[in-house]
Amino acid sequence: MQVEEPIDIFLSHDWPVGITDCGDWKKLVRDKPFFEKEVQERNLGSKPAAQLLEKLKPPYWFSAHLHCKFAALVQHEEDGSVTNFLALDKCQPGRKFLQVIEIESEPGPYEIQYDEEWLEITRRFNSNFPLTNRSANFWNVHLDKQDCRQWVRRNLQARGARPFEFTQTAPPYNPSNSVLSGTFPEYTRNPQTESLLQFLELPYLLDNTSESSQVPRSPLPLIRTGSLEDNSEDIPIDDVDDVDELEELAEDAVDTKTENI
Repeated sequence: MQVEEPIDIFLSHDWPVGITDCGDWKKLVRDKPFFEKEVQERNLGSKPAAQLLEKLKPPYWFSAHLHCKFAALVQHEEDGSVTNFLALDKCQPGRKFLQVIEIESEPGPYEIQYDEEWLEITRRFNSNFPLTNRSANFWNVHLDKQDCRQWVRRNLQARGARPFEFTQTAPPYNPSNSVLSGTFPEYTRNPQTESLLQFLELPYLLDNTSESSQVPRSPLPLIRTGSLEDNSEDIPIDDVDDVDELEELAEDAVDTKTENI
């Protein structure tokens, strides 16, 4: 909720709760009848995502997760702006998983750049990064917003806004290598994350190694330096996606009904 500058495109895994009110929800429940109860009770989706949608009001919002195509038009009453929402289906034959959208952009080089505002937010709140299921205290932030912004701007002007070179994080899957049941690959730090934290002079807090409290050494070389103009709550994470299981149960029910007929 610290973002104040306009955002053009927002990507999320979960749908914002209530987004079904702004689209053809009746068709949605015809295609996915097991969603009907959640739609009726306004429980389908993420409440934090809905809060972000209400605050940020981006022109475009794209979500995943529910494995179906759904479009909605959100009219924001405060300023009359509109958010175009789109979710797509599974990437499988016969499914509506692809749509091409043309979005106007400012002229200039098409390249990825660090966002000054987001770097400032990251630097300010890194010390409050939640490492347990306990709620993080984001009110206990001692760094001044303007001081952080000026620090980020000064350092970006010194090295340029382009990120570090992207490199492979871990070896790709090799089907010829046998994997013993119950074994897991070793945890691998992401080189891009380490380089970002090194640039911001922040410790790595995403694992429990003894080095986590230290500012990581940069594992990647810097891209050319230059100015910006030159380079012109407590939410436990669950990786288990239950939508696949729901779909399989629904498809099994349809198959069973067909066989009985």
